[in-house]
Amino acid sequence: MRQVTTRVIAVANQKGGVGKTTTAVNLSACLAALGRRVLLFDLDPQANATSGVGVEKVDGASAYRVLLGEGLLSEKIQRTAFEGLDLIPSEVDLCGVDFELARAENHLQRVTEVLRPVRQSRNYDVVIIDCPPSLGVLTLNAFTASTGVLVPLQCEYFALEGISMLNRVMNQLHDTGINPHLELLGVVMTMYDGRTRLSQQVVGEVREHFKEKVFETMIPRSTRLAEAPSFGKPILYYDKYNTGSAAYELLSQEVLDRLKLD
Repeated sequence: MRQVTTRVIAVANQKGGVGKTTTAVNLSACLAALGRRVLLFDLDPQANATSGVGVEKVDGASAYRVLLGEGLLSEKIQRTAFEGLDLIPSEVDLCGVDFELARAENHLQRVTEVLRPVRQSRNYDVVIIDCPPSLGVLTLNAFTASTGVLVPLQCEYFALEGISMLNRVMNQLHDTGINPHLELLGVVMTMYDGRTRLSQQVVGEVREHFKEKVFETMIPRSTRLAEAPSFGKPILYYDKYNTGSAAYELLSQEVLDRLKLD
């Protein structure tokens, strides 16, 4: 068996509608297509990543009970139709975890603890966690369990609004020793339209602020990219020659380079 250190990436932005789940799903699929063994962990109660890879939302299929101390996370892993890509699905019941974990001991380490046997199994090169669009207990758990956070940022005004809070939370988890290995893996610009001055201005502002942390690849606005989830397919399998597919393929290579998994 190939000996690897499993990397855990949280895909997060507390603002909704920025392409967070689209990025989690398509990055996972592209990394798997490059030969990496990928586990997509849907930690968002909306379960859009689950349906986005063609898996039905089923009561009891999520990590809900495992996070509360019942059973093993490995029992929740499902194969997808896409080679190299497995899934821990979500469901609406996961909403309750925020409230129940808040009262539990070590409530920020629950995802870390349940993921540990999965990481130790060395079955996966990368675990990608799709976080809820908030900075609640589930997202904080994902940050505590992760080696890096990838932030999708849409090319619109107010793109930077709120990200300072996300940065502050990451720094607190790092500096207090809860997760001393946590770092910003990178910022990916989404919904980019090179024909508009607005997109160019926003990208310039974000690059000035985050410097080399901004990925070179930008994800374009694309109707086909927006359609793909309704067919339960990542864009790579829905329309391989779409500009969105090409962008996520390039992004996946950048991510591998930053993870030193190339």
